[in-house]
Amino acid sequence: MYFTDRGIEELEKRRGEEEVTFEWLAEQLRTFVDLNPDFEVPVERLATWLARLDDDEDEE
Repeated sequence: MYFTDRGIEELEKRRGEEEVTFEWLAEQLRTFVDLNPDFEVPVERLATWLARLDDDEDEE
């Protein structure tokens, strides 16, 4: 288990039954980066990865 899994597990436990839109998620990520600018690159990578999940591997 990675250290980051703790946060993921907490998220799943506390909010796992909720449904959210990607619009809502994008706004939360923007707010997080505004408050924590050191995390801009990792958040950008996560957002890009999520946006491209359905892309064919050949397109990368």
